[in-house]
Amino acid sequence: MHPRSITVPALLLTAALALAACGSDAEPEDSSSSVAAATPDSAEPAAGAVSLNPAEVEFAQGMIAHHEQAIEMAEIALDPNVGASAEVVDLATRIKAAQDPEVEQMTGWLEAAGESIAMDTSAGHDMSSMDGMMTGEAMDELAALTGPEFDQRWLEMMIEHHEGAVSQSETVLEDGSNADVAGLAQQIITAQQAEIAEMRALLGG
Repeated sequence: MHPRSITVPALLLTAALALAACGSDAEPEDSSSSVAAATPDSAEPAAGAVSLNPAEVEFAQGMIAHHEQAIEMAEIALDPNVGASAEVVDLATRIKAAQDPEVEQMTGWLEAAGESIAMDTSAGHDMSSMDGMMTGEAMDELAALTGPEFDQRWLEMMIEHHEGAVSQSETVLEDGSNADVAGLAQQIITAQQAEIAEMRALLGG
């Protein structure tokens, strides 16, 4: 018999045995990983997503605008042309340094939650109606003052402004549930109450 008539069946048998061996040695498929791989991405929260309830959205949107006005007031005080006192300049510097990062933080929350940064004013909601917000006329009047007159008016306005921020922060502590928002709200209350006391002392009252 020709040798090749023996080797072909032998090779087929060897291949069959090899396939059987591979099948027995293979790790069983992890059914849980298969299910996870087949699960749509939408079934899990998106990376970096933030959950905010309506009270927290309103707080972040309102406080961004509130902080931006306080920063504007601080920048007016830091203009050398107004001749603000060293005490007011120091306080304005600290307010700007504290509130700029807070605006960025709240902006990040709203973006991660898929919410608008600006509050909806289509229903006639006026930002100046928020607690502590100054009107455009009041801001113009402040910018026109200099020296001691500026100091007094700036301190009076900033006290009122801070009181509004404290009130808004206290509201979100009652109505919110996000721990990060609550942490910022408490931080604002603590810092701004201390600054209110400092400003009242500068006014002599």
